Amino acid sequence: MRKTATTDTILESISDGVFTVDTEWHITSFNRAAEKITGVSRKEAIGRRCADVFRSSMCGPACALQRTLKSGRPIIGKSGYIVVADGTRVPVSVSTAVLRDARGNVTGGAETFRDLSEVEALREELAGRSRVGDLSSRSPLMQRLFEALPAIAASPSTVLILGETGTGKELLARTIHALSVAARGPFVAVNCGALPDTLLESELFGHKAGAFTGAMRDRQGRFALARGGTLFLDEIGEVSPALQVRLLRVLQERTYEPVGASRSEKTDARIIVATNRDLAARVREGFFREDLYYRVNVVRVELPPLRRRKEDIPLLAQELIVRFNRIQHRAVKGVSGEALSLLMAHDWPGNVRELANVIERAFVACGDRTIGIADLPEELTGRAGNPAPALDVRSAHAVLDAQAIRAALERHAFNRLEAAKELGIHKTTLFRRIRKLGIELPVQDGRSARGGTK
Repeated sequence: MRKTATTDTILESISDGVFTVDTEWHITSFNRAAEKITGVSRKEAIGRRCADVFRSSMCGPACALQRTLKSGRPIIGKSGYIVVADGTRVPVSVSTAVLRDARGNVTGGAETFRDLSEVEALREELAGRSRVGDLSSRSPLMQRLFEALPAIAASPSTVLILGETGTGKELLARTIHALSVAARGPFVAVNCGALPDTLLESELFGHKAGAFTGAMRDRQGRFALARGGTLFLDEIGEVSPALQVRLLRVLQERTYEPVGASRSEKTDARIIVATNRDLAARVREGFFREDLYYRVNVVRVELPPLRRRKEDIPLLAQELIVRFNRIQHRAVKGVSGEALSLLMAHDWPGNVRELANVIERAFVACGDRTIGIADLPEELTGRAGNPAPALDVRSAHAVLDAQAIRAALERHAFNRLEAAKELGIHKTTLFRRIRKLGIELPVQDGRSARGGTK
């Protein structure tokens, strides 16, 4: 009896609508979120056939629950819409499961549906995208950067771009170049971390014939090639101390000597450098010259990681789809609402580069249709390699319990006491269910952040 009460409490607390039907398609349960999303009360819904309660794009032959009851296999994240009581069309994603009794007999089915109105609103806002040069963003963090870019581009000062790997540092450098007077000249990029010192020195400054074995003729370096334009030095934090001395001279005197040369040459290239390292820490550790640090850290720009500007994910995903369609001569329509919600839930340690990789991989699987959950990699979906078996009543409740508990914990920074209060259960009951469901928790919960007690 206590277990049933706890399950009912959790079903009532989750944000997804949940209803169950018997084998005659009569609704047997209808949770609070289902009432809220549809505008239909539980009293009105229970006992009626589900087709009389829901007006949906998935009714009839397209019914996901009907397919599940016929095949015995659950459906996860099918996109569609329902028409609610006031006539409004609400986009939803639907998941279904078979319900069985203790003997394994089919007793009906369960369906959860998630309101995707907010996700769809983000998709619709793509028409109002904000763009500066090759950069697109609607994030307030990036908007502040966009406002500063014209002044940065107009200045001849050296620019230091800081950001994690994959945030788009070179794209930002190209945008600064495009907005500057140097746009009439070339944009030359060098990855300083990709070459050993001897090759990097020749790559940057050029060399004279006979300067070393294999130097058969004079060769211009990147500083010479970037005259009248912009030279972008990526991963500046990887340059050796010996080569840092030569770079310092270029920045101070605007002159350099090709390898093997006896005369200096001048450069007027605008210098932009970038790193994913903490250069101040590298200075303290003795790996980066302090005088060079102050020379490159004149105008400092920090690119936020994608996890801090998730509102840009719909925009970036759509732009990537347009780009890959053009390159691969495809006609992929976009990303489904449910798949987009998974993209927005991911933390993206690889930032925009990782997002581009995920979208490109999805192109392989999706054909020319919309990218769905099935096309996303397992690290985002968490699905196993084999189709999931049909769920009985107990298993279905366990899945819903785990979903509700994880959501409550995340909303309260893993503060167990606050999560238990939200779920309407005792703290010890929550602890017991966390252990039973195998939910992993961080070592430290949200108590210290909130100043509360366990």
